Amino acid sequence: MTPRIDATTLTTGEQLSLLSGADFWRTRALPEHGIPSAMMADGPHGLRAQLEATDHLGLASSVAATCFPPAVTLASSWSAELVHEVGEAVGREARALGVDVVLGPGMNIKRHPLCGRNFEYYSEDPLLSGLLAASSVRGIQSTGVGACLKHFAVNNQEHRRFVIDAIVDERTLHELYLRGFEIAVRASDPRMVMAAYNRINGDHATDARWLLTDTLRERWGFDGVVVSDWGATADRPAGVTAGMDLEMPGGAGTEPAMRAALADGSLDPAHVALSAQRVTDLAVQARDARAHAAPSMADLLDPHDALARRAAATSSVVLTNDGILPLAPGTRVALIGAFAEHPRYQGSGSSLVTPTRVTTARVALEAAGFTVTYSPGYEPVRSPADAALVAQAAAVAASADVAIVMVGLPGIAESEGFDREHLALPAQHDALVAAVAEAQPRTVVALSVGSPVLMPWRDDVSAILLSYLGGQASGGALVDALLGTVEPAGRLVETWPAAQHDVAADPYFPGDLAQVHYREGVFVGYRHATTAGVAPAFAFGHGLGYGAGTWGPARVSAAILPAGGTVTVSLDVTNASERPRTEVVQVYAHDQSMVVLRPRRELVGFTRVTLSPGETRTVEVEVTADALRFWDVQGHDWALPRGTVQLEVARSSETIDSVVEVEVLGTTSDSAEPPSTVAIAASDEQWARRLGRAIPSPTPARPFTRESTLGDIGGTLTGRALRGAVLRMAPVSDDDRRDPASMALIERSIDELPLRGLAQMSNGRMSWAVVDAVVAFANRRPLRGFGALLQRR
Repeated sequence: MTPRIDATTLTTGEQLSLLSGADFWRTRALPEHGIPSAMMADGPHGLRAQLEATDHLGLASSVAATCFPPAVTLASSWSAELVHEVGEAVGREARALGVDVVLGPGMNIKRHPLCGRNFEYYSEDPLLSGLLAASSVRGIQSTGVGACLKHFAVNNQEHRRFVIDAIVDERTLHELYLRGFEIAVRASDPRMVMAAYNRINGDHATDARWLLTDTLRERWGFDGVVVSDWGATADRPAGVTAGMDLEMPGGAGTEPAMRAALADGSLDPAHVALSAQRVTDLAVQARDARAHAAPSMADLLDPHDALARRAAATSSVVLTNDGILPLAPGTRVALIGAFAEHPRYQGSGSSLVTPTRVTTARVALEAAGFTVTYSPGYEPVRSPADAALVAQAAAVAASADVAIVMVGLPGIAESEGFDREHLALPAQHDALVAAVAEAQPRTVVALSVGSPVLMPWRDDVSAILLSYLGGQASGGALVDALLGTVEPAGRLVETWPAAQHDVAADPYFPGDLAQVHYREGVFVGYRHATTAGVAPAFAFGHGLGYGAGTWGPARVSAAILPAGGTVTVSLDVTNASERPRTEVVQVYAHDQSMVVLRPRRELVGFTRVTLSPGETRTVEVEVTADALRFWDVQGHDWALPRGTVQLEVARSSETIDSVVEVEVLGTTSDSAEPPSTVAIAASDEQWARRLGRAIPSPTPARPFTRESTLGDIGGTLTGRALRGAVLRMAPVSDDDRRDPASMALIERSIDELPLRGLAQMSNGRMSWAVVDAVVAFANRRPLRGFGALLQRR
């Protein structure tokens, strides 16, 4: 191991140079001091590594890597071991490709199913998200490659993502939106954490010392590098003071601002040195890891494709099944849906992986020996209405033993960069399922989506198998799940609402041009459904698997749970099937202490177990006192209630199998917040009370500033001309031009890019003086604009 390089021995200029990237993906090297460069790459579910054709917007094509199932799919396994295994595989490929830090996993809470990027995130529950993210980090870092948790924090939508201000109360912030990060940081020691684009209660995440230092470092013990999301830095000197070490991409031109802040005393040289030390340590760690022999990518292709297939199959969720699944050998299959030949297997955006291969369902089903008749049913890219394709599919289905209908969301419907407009599938897909189900009573629907959808036909089909997005081996994985070669043992990690208005956040999502208000508080997903008595289409934790299991009554190891203690909930689980069966035992807490208003049900522990046919096993789930804590807004810290808590052993958030009680010896028995029975702060009075302050006013749209977006100034002559120029200059690849989702992401990102991003993302081609001139011209202040341009000269 290389001895530690002391960054305090560097000059101020050398220290400052380390605080921004060398280019789009690499940190700066100082070879004269033995400080190497470190290479980063996107990689939540497979590497998007741009090794040669790197451009300054990160739009160039990436080298081929295994496209594993995204987080939404892997999380549905409820298996920390599987997530670790995939993380380790991603780390091995990073080593093979010379990547030092994988920019993942993403672990933001799924506040609303319309968030366009939900496929990249694990769950609506912070405990589950935190534990799975920790497993991913440990898997990646077991190979010597660093991992980066993102996007920190309260980054739960794509609408106006570069500038939106998330207004959230203190308790909700800590219990939902920070807790998963806390669990992952404490349990896995990631090398990096990425600060998000958005503001939180008025503070840019990249500038917030209370977030990056007081919380992340001092409270949780994080000692790695905080990196900005690409182009997220709002005030570089303030960011360094806050603990944001590394600005990406390079070439943002913020070093003069830091020098000026050092000169006027607003930036402490000690903060610069500390950030430089962290970046140096990261780069040296990377070099030490590279000293060990790296695997050959060629040797990884086959085993990693097999892992991707197994992971996708076991993570698939059987939503409904009248006994038609698993399919019997020799079944004549009508395979309906263009996704059978043109699969939707990953999301679009920065996580888009160039796969090493792609297996389609049609090829895999035929390879399994089935007689297959195929009908496309829809056009796969945009799925416009086409009655002829529906009629053709229904006719094909009628002549088969069973119809498998592959439907879902086209890439243009959900992506990084924009949110979904509604929960419905394309009308063509719904019409297709309805027609096929009418023609063929034995119809199985295979869903390829990145987040929940409405299914008006769900009671009219024999089975629904949710594949989510299955990665490059999705076709083979689907066939394995349909046949039962691999049990589709997944359980939902998010609530599937019966209607969009059943989502508690729906009236407030995605907010306006400046703010989004989290008035639903902690009542997100199943926390809302179980508290308000809203029946979902499919509950959090639901999944049938194959076969049947019986659960005995639950037992608890102790009747009293002291602060800092643990109890074990146990029960006997029997596989009553003639095939192996997986059970996911979930434990929820029902706090009856009345110390604070809480959701009716909160996940506090779980375990996954696979049983042989006829096997009975005692299953244990540990529940810690820490899992029962709430955030005390008066003490500004975690607090444990004193009183009775029921521990509900469940198959889902709506299916409780048995209940045990414990007496929690907490420190708080009196009400820890102003008395309230209001779950959702619908009125302004309720919202202000929950916030503990007046509702903040949004930043006015005028006058324009560096924070204004290209879209904001689009109504001005300056804005129209500038937008056209930026679109023309964007280095868009031919692959992007052929993909509507990628083009929609690019266009939306340009429209929503803050004007400061023109300097941050242009590698010096547009200076800060030009940005200020644009602002002045848009504000109809030509003299000031010309003055800024003269300053540039």
